[in-house]
Amino acid sequence: MSLIDIGRDKHDSPLDVVEHMAAGNNWPFERAGEDEIALVVTGRWTNYQISFTWMGEIEALHLACAFDMRVPEPRLAEVQQLVALINEQLWIGHFDVWTQNGVVMFRHALVLAGGVAASGRQCEAVLGSALDASERYFPAFQFVVWAGKSAREAMDSAMFETSGEA
Repeated sequence: MSLIDIGRDKHDSPLDVVEHMAAGNNWPFERAGEDEIALVVTGRWTNYQISFTWMGEIEALHLACAFDMRVPEPRLAEVQQLVALINEQLWIGHFDVWTQNGVVMFRHALVLAGGVAASGRQCEAVLGSALDASERYFPAFQFVVWAGKSAREAMDSAMFETSGEA
């Protein structure tokens, strides 16, 4: 038997690890099938709809984190420019805009090639990076979509560091 033929045991599914993490944090979740789990996490700015998908053919756990914001067609080009500016700042993961429905989402994948099992800490780190990026840049997306600001203006405001809260 070659290493390629070694299959992942159903008992160590990375989605089981994610389900345990969601249950432990009291986040609503739903197994949308054998290869997908969807959960909702409340953030500072909005609720995040998160989907973890096990992609067996490439042995990767894919995360998509979307927030409730639809980009209207007239603002699409500016939002795409904002996405490019934001992605230059990110070390892991990236933002995308699905042009067919105007949804903004953060995406990342955890590669588990060779039958490597996902740990709770790895899943927490992937989710944490998605939530951190989404929380940090959500206001910038709002500035472009709702306030009509340019991508550069929105990015400058998002990069402004404040201390404490009022």
